[in-house]
Amino acid sequence: MQNSLFLKEPSVNILEEPIKNSNLSSQLIYGEKFKVIGKKNNYFKIKSSYDKYSGFIKKIDNYKKFNPTHKVGILKSRIYLGNKKKKSNKFLPFASKIQILKRNQNFIMYEKDKWLRSKEIFPIQKKNTDFVKIFKSFLNCKYKWGGKTFKGIDCSALLQIFYKFNNNFFPRDTIDQVKLKKGVQSKKKFKKGDIIFWKGHVAICINKNDLIHAYGPKKRVIIMPIKKTIKLIKETAKLDVKKVTRI
Repeated sequence: MQNSLFLKEPSVNILEEPIKNSNLSSQLIYGEKFKVIGKKNNYFKIKSSYDKYSGFIKKIDNYKKFNPTHKVGILKSRIYLGNKKKKSNKFLPFASKIQILKRNQNFIMYEKDKWLRSKEIFPIQKKNTDFVKIFKSFLNCKYKWGGKTFKGIDCSALLQIFYKFNNNFFPRDTIDQVKLKKGVQSKKKFKKGDIIFWKGHVAICINKNDLIHAYGPKKRVIIMPIKKTIKLIKETAKLDVKKVTRI
């Protein structure tokens, strides 16, 4: 099997099973490194190199090795085509890793005749610790189980993508995320940077009063009052806070 491949599409779905109507498990985004560990029907069984997440993706041709040097630093970076840099209706999502092949005025070319605005691209080692700004960029994005992009994202991916952008490991699912850091089971006063875990859900405090999360019942990424949200989840999902830790 081929190893150390890189996705060269804006994103692809990782499915639980190698069938058309399989449930979405997660996604790969542009420049993400993965290994092919098997084949079945018209699907590759893959494992992500970043978080060791595995599942099935449709067979694709554009996954050749390359040397990523930069990354997308905004919610979505529009792709421009050809020498005249014509607008396309496609975008690379936040944290996509690219290789700069050429520069031309305010644009960079990352694949032949495919361009991005240079102001939206940052060196791969660049860090952005302003987690509130990153999370707020996803405000009102659709909630999507298994999603990791502006087209749809789930609660654990919203948290993970911050760490991924900053070149730090963080697990994909809340069941693993909650185990990674020490914390307390309950808290009366919250502050900016607190991470609140429930069974199967996570939210991040952006100040002492409010949190942000990709919330299924509201079908989007939304800011809500911390204490009202804890009460709401207790009443509707019968779930207590499992752990409070720090970002």
